[in-house]
Amino acid sequence: MRKKIAITVGDPSGIGPEIIAEWAARTPELLPEVEAIGHRDFLSRLPAGMSVREVGNPSFKAVPGRPEAEGAQTARLALEAAAKGCLDGLYRGVVTAPISKLEMRKVGFDFPGQTEFFAARWGGVPVMCFAGKRLLMSLVTWHQPLRDIPDSICESNVSRAVRCAAKLAEKLRETKCPKIAVCGLNPHAGEGGILGREEIDVINPILAKLRKTYPNLSDALPPDTVFERQLKGEFHSCVAMYHDQGLAPLKTLEFDSAVNISMNLPFVRTSPDHGTAFSIAGKSAASPNSFAQAVFAAMKLC
Repeated sequence: MRKKIAITVGDPSGIGPEIIAEWAARTPELLPEVEAIGHRDFLSRLPAGMSVREVGNPSFKAVPGRPEAEGAQTARLALEAAAKGCLDGLYRGVVTAPISKLEMRKVGFDFPGQTEFFAARWGGVPVMCFAGKRLLMSLVTWHQPLRDIPDSICESNVSRAVRCAAKLAEKLRETKCPKIAVCGLNPHAGEGGILGREEIDVINPILAKLRKTYPNLSDALPPDTVFERQLKGEFHSCVAMYHDQGLAPLKTLEFDSAVNISMNLPFVRTSPDHGTAFSIAGKSAASPNSFAQAVFAAMKLC
């Protein structure tokens, strides 16, 4: 019997519970593939027959838009159950609804995000990746200050990001020899060293080595044109050097459909590429599209 994909509730006061419920109601044919993890009140609102796993206080009921400690604790317990379930052979991957990093920190969740949590529980060095209908990308660095980024651009980090960009294209675009664009760090990719030498001294020598494995891998390119070139079909996927270099164009173009993917770990974790949206929780204003894409990506990658 094929293992299921775990779906975690996220912050119960955010839009996670409602987008999961709406997705489940829309796609009954996919329900045998998944198991939802959360508190009893949330699970009771899912379609009958959907596999569920209860965590937390049985009497807890979240108030939409009003985060609280018990809700954050429920989100944390759901993540722990999903992570352990993968290690125990119950699940083949995880789809997570959004959490509030601030609220989670208050209940002892000492991680910058869910990517780092799963890396700690499963082992391995993660790579943060994103998949939309139009753009695919991996990041060399993500949750760190801008001033620290140049020192983090090294062979191991770049190599992992390139490998994951290739896998994304192979799995989600079904191409065997993907064309991968790599963003430079500096404006105009350094303009031949005038605006910075990281491309000449660090990035391009690494890419030259990797080109033996990935023949369609670019040199470091001017970041301000990479994404347009991917949209036009010149590249299947791209590598961004830091968080906002990649996420600004991605969220501008695909805010409602992009997916966050934690790769290079023993198991795949995906999530919608948006936050808890407390301000619209419970108002039937949230779109389940990004969550639906997260489930689709998990099923393709796991």
